[in-house]
Amino acid sequence: MTKLLVEVYGRKNCSLCKYPKDCALCKQVKDIIDKVGAEIPFEFKEVDIDLNEDLLRRYNDDIPTIFINGKKAFKYKVDECEFRKKVRKELIKAGIERLWQKKQHYS
Repeated sequence: MTKLLVEVYGRKNCSLCKYPKDCALCKQVKDIIDKVGAEIPFEFKEVDIDLNEDLLRRYNDDIPTIFINGKKAFKYKVDECEFRKKVRKELIKAGIERLWQKKQHYS
């Protein structure tokens, strides 16, 4: 099975929230990702935008932003059903591409 990469771009100390160490938006997003991750295997990575000037400039007001295999999938909130659909779709797509490459290799 092909592993997906799910990334959450955010901040370690979120200045958008009253309580920076316990950002409600980020917590909700991570809870949903963890729940789906218990059912469907994928790699999860948190990216602190404060560590990169380019990311900070691009995503300063748009956190959390969620990427699935490098494609922007959600901003601010994650719908659990929609997230599950997108993850499954990427898994299927990756499997089909892998099969196609095998077929091309043997041709």
